[in-house]
Amino acid sequence: MTLPAVDLAVATHTGGHDDVDVTYGEVGRWLVRNALAVAGPVRETYLVGPVDTDDVSAWRTEIGWPVFRVAP
Repeated sequence: MTLPAVDLAVATHTGGHDDVDVTYGEVGRWLVRNALAVAGPVRETYLVGPVDTDDVSAWRTEIGWPVFRVAP
């Protein structure tokens, strides 16, 4: 699938998905501090996951939120 080009705020979550909400929260706080707003659905890219290894500590999930700057 080809997705449209967008500006993304990106963070990489390390480890299992049980606490991925913590990484989402960190990205959300960064967006607020930098006067950015969400401009579409979140994108998750599984850089290393259960298909690649059973070692949960090796999993890497890239979280990308499409964003735009809020006018002052």
